[in-house]
Amino acid sequence: MAEILFRPDGDSDRSGYTRRIYARFTQHLAKNGLRLTDQRRRILDYFLQADRHLAQEEIYAALRKHGLGRATVFRTLKMLEECRIVNHVIGKGGTPRFEVNLERPHHDHLICISCGRIQEIRWPKLEDIQEKACRKIGFTPKWHRHEIFGRCRDCSDSQP
Repeated sequence: MAEILFRPDGDSDRSGYTRRIYARFTQHLAKNGLRLTDQRRRILDYFLQADRHLAQEEIYAALRKHGLGRATVFRTLKMLEECRIVNHVIGKGGTPRFEVNLERPHHDHLICISCGRIQEIRWPKLEDIQEKACRKIGFTPKWHRHEIFGRCRDCSDSQP
């Protein structure tokens, strides 16, 4: 079941979006004296094909047959977060799960503590309240995130 509900779709084949992501990552790597290796490319491609939030271990398990190690996955995830291509949300049991976040509207997450499903949700009215409250007290927010833990509909319905 797809968890990620919104993907920028200005290009019908997503090639423009993919190019922008690769350009940002390549620039970030070059700025740090690194290059886009086949291993880093595989990890990024895996993200771009995903329709759900991915755990580090899941990425490693899917790509180890291509010679990727845990350390490579860990370091690449860190670089992708540093250049703000991916972001993480805390999943069931406290495990971080990652999503491509570039050019996506702000959203929050509902995390099922039974099955681990992560649902994305947008609350424009809540965002407006937060912005007004910050302005009122002269606070300049840089970012925020809401993660609400509970049970999804399927798991709530199956509980006695």
